[in-house]
Amino acid sequence: MPLCLVRIDDRLVHGQVVAGWIPNLRAEFVLVASDAAAADEIQGTLMRLALPDAVGLEVLPVAKAAAHPAMKPDFPKRVLVLVPGPQEALELLEHGAKFDRVNVGGLHYTAGRVQLGKAIFLSEGDKCSLREISGRGVKLEGRALPGDRELDILDMIGTGVQAA
Repeated sequence: MPLCLVRIDDRLVHGQVVAGWIPNLRAEFVLVASDAAAADEIQGTLMRLALPDAVGLEVLPVAKAAAHPAMKPDFPKRVLVLVPGPQEALELLEHGAKFDRVNVGGLHYTAGRVQLGKAIFLSEGDKCSLREISGRGVKLEGRALPGDRELDILDMIGTGVQAA
């Protein structure tokens, strides 16, 4: 089974993912690639509780997630990969993971971020990471839920390189 989707969402596993993305993608396995989440046993337990019993879950540091069998095309289940930010998606690629699309779904406001979509706030560092991801041939789309209209993230952030 091919990888279903790599999604950037700072909340990782939450209602929109469980009720929207997992059924839409028919995902059978969720791979969370986050150094912080992998180091927090309680967060992993809460994510497990939020998911349907039939959906598998692995929470790993980014480097280990990139090498996980779920990242390979011959993995027997449909996989949703969740990362908390653009840097982690880029790190997956840098560690050898292969994917052709990234959904930018939920990056919420913090100081220094500007709003680009309903729930998409990006820092200059986020924009640089997204440009680099795109430069590797990966399509970027922005949308919170599967039924939302896709936003062209690259068009929204521009293609010029800016200092982070």
